[in-house]
Amino acid sequence: MDSTPEDHGFDSENLSFINNNNNNATAATTNNTATTSAAASGSSRYENQKRRDWNTFGQYLRNHRPPLSLSRCSGAHVLEFLRYLDQFGKTKVHAPTCPFFGNPSQPAPCPCPLRQAWGSLDALIGRLRAAYDEHGAGGHATNPFGDRAVRLYLREVRDSQSRARGISYEKKKRKRPPQQQPFTTLPPPPPGTS
Repeated sequence: MDSTPEDHGFDSENLSFINNNNNNATAATTNNTATTSAAASGSSRYENQKRRDWNTFGQYLRNHRPPLSLSRCSGAHVLEFLRYLDQFGKTKVHAPTCPFFGNPSQPAPCPCPLRQAWGSLDALIGRLRAAYDEHGAGGHATNPFGDRAVRLYLREVRDSQSRARGISYEKKKRKRPPQQQPFTTLPPPPPGTS
């Protein structure tokens, strides 16, 4: 996709939400700065990020040609949004022809593209999915962020980045707390033994 931020009415400050892995979660969009700071005072960092993501996606829909209403938004539009965001990524993803393909540490520069990291896209979709449900935009079944195509796209991005970067994205196993053995008392020794 050869679009630029200006084609969609965005500037780099409005897209700072996606790079929250770089401690950029406190950046606010230029729209609604006064209302953002007033509403943010009692919200968690997650809630603030979710609101910024939701506002940015809404702006994307408004600037879409032709403009889209949320009710007409589908998984295909979400995929278009994610592909658009790729141009602002900061993660080097090696092409299969690159000599560093599959190498987790890059010893020298290469011309491979920068992309959005899978973890950032996954977290973004999770926040947008929750925001969609909160805004009563439709039932859980109509949520475009939970669409099968979006899940498949995220899986493909995860797998391709895992291969290209030589990093395993295995699900972390939750540590179970150690089970405490029931405390039993031993019977006293029989009389006459010592």
